[in-house]
Amino acid sequence: MIYIYHDFGGTHTTSLAAAYHLKIIQNRKLKKEEVIQVPFFNKLTKKDAGTLIFHGTDEEDHPVYTLGRRSSKLTIETLHHFCLLLNNRKAIHEKIILSNTSPAVPVIMSIGGFLAHGLKMGPLGTPLLIKGAQQCSGNILDLVNETKKTAAGSDAAIVKIDNKKFQA
Repeated sequence: MIYIYHDFGGTHTTSLAAAYHLKIIQNRKLKKEEVIQVPFFNKLTKKDAGTLIFHGTDEEDHPVYTLGRRSSKLTIETLHHFCLLLNNRKAIHEKIILSNTSPAVPVIMSIGGFLAHGLKMGPLGTPLLIKGAQQCSGNILDLVNETKKTAAGSDAAIVKIDNKKFQA
């Protein structure tokens, strides 16, 4: 099984989801230092969009990736259909889980990301990103647990999870 957590930028909620999935972090309410130490958190840029970022393998030896899809809603649809094509042609033999972390993004994190990355005002945006990460950390942990549960309970080769119930 391959897990891919995705959202707009691929560097905030996706990095948190990967860190929870891999048990790098475990607290529902994160301290500032914990947020800053999350691998790839606030470290990716626009040029990393569309790149699958490997974060590690979980306790069941499943690889965990993240993806920044930018504003294209077609990215995940295309990836989903491409995975189905590969699966149907027997080119891949693993279940692939596509889990959207966007619904868990709080407004403060969107503003922080825009300031830090869109306007290159890191000193203003980064504290908002950290506050947003602290605000949504419980939702992200629940989202990861639900993603794992859905993956385990599905017989589908490719599972696309929208996670709308985790809206911030």
